[in-house]
Amino acid sequence: MREPTRFRPLLIGAVGAAVGALAVALTADRPAAIAAGALLGAAFAAYPRHARIGGLLAAASVVTLALTTNVGGVPPVSLMVVLHAFCAARWGSTDTAVAVVAASTAGAFIVGDSFVPFLLISAAPGIAGVALRERDKTARQLAERVRELEEEREAHARLSVRYERARIASELHDIVAHAISVMVVQASAGQRLASRDPAGTADAFAAIGDAARRAEEDMGRLVALLGDDSAIADAPDLSLVEEIVARAAGSGLDVTLRLEGMREGLPAEVAGIACRVVQEGLTNALRYAAGAAVSVAVRGGTSALDVAVVNASASSDAALSGTGTGNGLIGLRERIGAVGGTLEAGPTGDGGWRVAARLPRRVPVHPAG
Repeated sequence: MREPTRFRPLLIGAVGAAVGALAVALTADRPAAIAAGALLGAAFAAYPRHARIGGLLAAASVVTLALTTNVGGVPPVSLMVVLHAFCAARWGSTDTAVAVVAASTAGAFIVGDSFVPFLLISAAPGIAGVALRERDKTARQLAERVRELEEEREAHARLSVRYERARIASELHDIVAHAISVMVVQASAGQRLASRDPAGTADAFAAIGDAARRAEEDMGRLVALLGDDSAIADAPDLSLVEEIVARAAGSGLDVTLRLEGMREGLPAEVAGIACRVVQEGLTNALRYAAGAAVSVAVRGGTSALDVAVVNASASSDAALSGTGTGNGLIGLRERIGAVGGTLEAGPTGDGGWRVAARLPRRVPVHPAG
């Protein structure tokens, strides 16, 4: 298919030159006029790739024809002038189209004809060509914008998938990590007590069963939320902190809770993150400092909520020491940062560990898109 496209301009130029030369030769025998007619027809070969050249050649040909002979009224010549005005405006520029219209008007003025009809006849197709060119330009801009929007939509979809995967991973960590820590610690205690304290062994395995059942219930709720678009999760509140601490105490952790200040009217997102801070701190204490005393403090202020979980140093090597991945604190830091809060996690002076978060009472609203 390349060959016809390649030779098409040559064919158009040859046919145009022949028609232009013949049209002028029928009314005038001057070589300069015939050459100008041929050039007027051959200039069509420049469209659409070299529209400016084609328009300027047409303008020069029209002026030359006017200076050498009076053939403006010949229909083929007039038709070619009209087509040049349209093509120059359609594929070139407004300036090029104006040059063609001005040349035809000047040619009529030179030979003494009324130039108004020539102005109207050549200006109309020029205006039509400009309108079509602007329409195509607008269409290209719209197509480009559609392409950009499509790319933005795909990028947003990919980002949403990544965010959902990170959120689900964080939820799974929050649900499973604490339960597994409790079960492993209690299993270790049960092994030590199996031979000398049957009652303690039974309590340890009861705690394991309770932790497993709670993890199963939490997993079931998460799966239901993921599988049902219409499902709505319960809005968390700070009362869950007391439940989390009570569970930890029931699993054998030496934990105390202190609640202070204004704790009402918190956004559900802030309350949920506060619960996750407490859960992460207690899970770390079970994993790395089993048997150590742990204190949980929640203090509400006028502008922020402070949550801190501090455990003393472990008296012996923890059963789960070294098994953590660090994803809990990473995910927690991301959640807290998303609401404009801060998280601190690190060792204390007495060899313990402290996890503390400051959460604003007002969650910033991020604009969509």
